[in-house]
Amino acid sequence: MPENPTRDARRRLADVVPSVDAGRMAASLVPPRQFREASLDNYRPDPDHPSQAEAVEAVRAFAAGWGPRTGGLFRRGPKAPERPGLYLDGGFGVGKTHLLAALWSLAPARRYYGTFIEYTALVGALGYADAVRLLSGASLIAIDEFELDDPGDTMLMSRLLGELVRGGTRIAATSNTPPNALGEGRFAAADFLREIQGLADRFTTIRIGGLDYRRRDAAESAVVVPEAEVEALPDEAGTTVDDFGGLVAHLGSVHPARYVGLVDGARTVGLTAVAPLAGQTDALRFVAFVDRLYDAQARIVASGTPLDRVFGEDMLAGGYAKKYLRAISRLVAMTHAAA
Repeated sequence: MPENPTRDARRRLADVVPSVDAGRMAASLVPPRQFREASLDNYRPDPDHPSQAEAVEAVRAFAAGWGPRTGGLFRRGPKAPERPGLYLDGGFGVGKTHLLAALWSLAPARRYYGTFIEYTALVGALGYADAVRLLSGASLIAIDEFELDDPGDTMLMSRLLGELVRGGTRIAATSNTPPNALGEGRFAAADFLREIQGLADRFTTIRIGGLDYRRRDAAESAVVVPEAEVEALPDEAGTTVDDFGGLVAHLGSVHPARYVGLVDGARTVGLTAVAPLAGQTDALRFVAFVDRLYDAQARIVASGTPLDRVFGEDMLAGGYAKKYLRAISRLVAMTHAAA
């Protein structure tokens, strides 16, 4: 192979057509790599925000409901809760995902962990009946970043969770309060309980306060490099180089449930000619793709428009703002990891 291969001779994500069956989808429903070792013991509550320590005890009490199957860790712990659902409500970066992953690690097998988007994509790919069959009998369904901006998806998840709870499955969920929401930590919980209707009385709501531990300087943005630097990325396993527009178009031909297969093995993702996204559909697909890259702990090297500016002002002011803000935070982190 030439010492400096052209982009056409290199591996591109746009050439990958993943095929992910139900078994692979189920196997992927585990905490992201960076949270695989999360536990209640290595969660560090902020002493300035007592609700964080209280949340740890609430999760410990919820885990006590599995009794001896957790290895007897909670024989002297708090009394197990009567409700089969736990909802962790709070702002960005207060440790909700860490606590959710810690709870998942304490649950007996079978157990599943995924984002709201991953579960709705699973239902879309398998069909409702097959998704119910796949998830039925699980000890825990952990849902990170429960979304409330799509009534159809929210009602779908409400119906699905209702069936699973009736079968004995317990549910734990988190959601982010948008940064501009007044009374941080209050409205998200109210919206959540209202939208899931019949499930509301099954959840114990825990509000977690605190500052975003990942918060960056407001002036910091995604790293941009010259296109030649992207093209010069080494031709090796785990490294890809794509034209941004071509990759976005390819995402439209792959079901979001299969994005996990699209990024399988990705370590460094090169993107050339990054430009603002033209429409909401492409933007939401890109958000789902960014989530999978972030879970894979991939790095991004990009040229063109900074990746934190690909979502237009109208998008950031609309109903999906929370998704775009989360994606921006992750894009900034992944480009800085590469730099």
